Amino acid sequence: MPAISPTRTRHLLKKIAGLRVLVVGDVMLDHYIWGDATRISPEAPVPVVKRERETDTAGGAANVAANAASLGATVELVGAIGRDANGARLLKHLASHRIRFDPRLLQDGATITKTRVVVRNQQLCRIDAEDAPACYRALLAADGAFGLLRRKIAKCHGVILSDYAKGVLTTGLMARITEVARRHGRFVSLDPKPSGGNESAGLDLITPNYKEALEMADLKPGADGVDDALISRRIWEQCHPRNLVVTLGADGMLLSREGVPGRRIPTAAREVFDVSGAGDTVIAALTLALVAGADIETAAHFANAAAGVVVGKIGTATVTPDELIAYVSNPS
Repeated sequence: MPAISPTRTRHLLKKIAGLRVLVVGDVMLDHYIWGDATRISPEAPVPVVKRERETDTAGGAANVAANAASLGATVELVGAIGRDANGARLLKHLASHRIRFDPRLLQDGATITKTRVVVRNQQLCRIDAEDAPACYRALLAADGAFGLLRRKIAKCHGVILSDYAKGVLTTGLMARITEVARRHGRFVSLDPKPSGGNESAGLDLITPNYKEALEMADLKPGADGVDDALISRRIWEQCHPRNLVVTLGADGMLLSREGVPGRRIPTAAREVFDVSGAGDTVIAALTLALVAGADIETAAHFANAAAGVVVGKIGTATVTPDELIAYVSNPS
């Protein structure tokens, strides 16, 4: 059952509506092919899918931006979008969600695209199309591009870094963004991808899943003596995040502040159809709630409820204020 009241939820949503957020990271187009499969191909032992329709949605950092915008914030997105057909489709989708994207940041590389084939609401396979990380890393490497980013940071209330290890974010870039944000008193959060090798320091919020948290803490799954306190302390020693929220899937969330573990809060999900993009929802909702003045536990319950709505949908999805209020208002 969601542990945040409808009144508190409405109060936070009202404050979120006045916020400006900048999302920086690995932008993707999520493309879906929907169909049915009733026979096996005579060419190989694989199903033949009869395509019924195709849809597009935002993925990666673009989905973080879509979730923040859906909750009512004013959002600008910075990431690598190519001057290609998939880039045009993604830009159209962003515009439909009133997410700003500066055309001066368009690049010549391919727009990262994940195509999922879905049969009877079950994902059959995924096809990825992308360039090498070096292509996307070049986006903000030039002084002119970073100068543009610096001005955008100054105009927002908070910055969300969304790392999918595709190349846009680097250790150096995140340090420069954090330095500028601190100079202007801006909140900075990170959804990390430790396997990409990036390191961070002194952020306001980090939201790894459990596997990523173990990687950040240099711990192995199943090792003796691994508990919430050890994970929290190790991550604090490594990168000193003010707030740490470890997403635990069906087991909810682990909260920690400045290396001291708080309690675990149970999941708010009532039914789960698809966990794709749930982490994007969590960091968007957590960041907005914290910037709006909520304490970490209230913000976590707010984000937990938002994720509970999203995982009840199929595909990468967002949650609206009306959906969220209805969700926390109905305890069943």
